[in-house]
Amino acid sequence: MHPILTTLLRAAVVVVLAVGLFGQVVVIPTTAADESELFPPYAVPYAVLAVLGVACVQVALVAVWRLLGMARHGALFAPRAFRWVDVVIVSSVAATVLATGVAAHLLLAEIPSPDGGMGMESALAATVTTAGAGASFAMVTVIMRSLLRKATELQQEMAEVI
Repeated sequence: MHPILTTLLRAAVVVVLAVGLFGQVVVIPTTAADESELFPPYAVPYAVLAVLGVACVQVALVAVWRLLGMARHGALFAPRAFRWVDVVIVSSVAATVLATGVAAHLLLAEIPSPDGGMGMESALAATVTTAGAGASFAMVTVIMRSLLRKATELQQEMAEVI
């Protein structure tokens, strides 16, 4: 992979990590504090789940950082790359499970809504969409992992022939 592209991608990873950290430290707690007056029993658990969801994304980004380093040095088709791909898969599945749990709670719990339920319907739609996107990403990553495995095996066979 070209070094300039790797550097740009790593810069993007740093920006997204910083935005996620800002969200975890400032945005989520502030929103939870504002919503605690309207939804007293739910603000803190939802805030914790939101912070954990962002943490799952951050873990995946750290793994992508490592994979970019391996690609930069031409070592992406090595068995150790699978460890980082597995980290991406596990963190995306964990985030999907969190989103699915929130969606199930929003669907089944009777949460009072001051605006006639529109806020809950929007939150439910957002969490269902997030869970669907997370599941789709995890499945695509599993498929890409199997392609990486085949490419790694082919590279090792070529190395033996040469």
